[in-house]
Amino acid sequence: MLTTKKKAAVIKNIARHDTDTGSPDVQVALLSKQIDELAKHLKKNPKDFHSRHGLLQMVADRRSHLRYLEISNKRQYNALIKKLGLKK
Repeated sequence: MLTTKKKAAVIKNIARHDTDTGSPDVQVALLSKQIDELAKHLKKNPKDFHSRHGLLQMVADRRSHLRYLEISNKRQYNALIKKLGLKK
């Protein structure tokens, strides 16, 4: 789970404007942060299969958002990938 402060920091770094909380960029950034934290949890708790299922759902959701962003705005997609350090 992301704390409110961590979530606000991620949104502040990626948001297109002040009140942006739902753009694909922000959603991908939040999902990436959640995925990183959940991956750390799963390294400590390898038998937590429910969390593993949630992780797989988050990865699929992030992939869908990235695919949408790639189709709709290629330049913004490339900038986001570079900023988040995600590989294609």
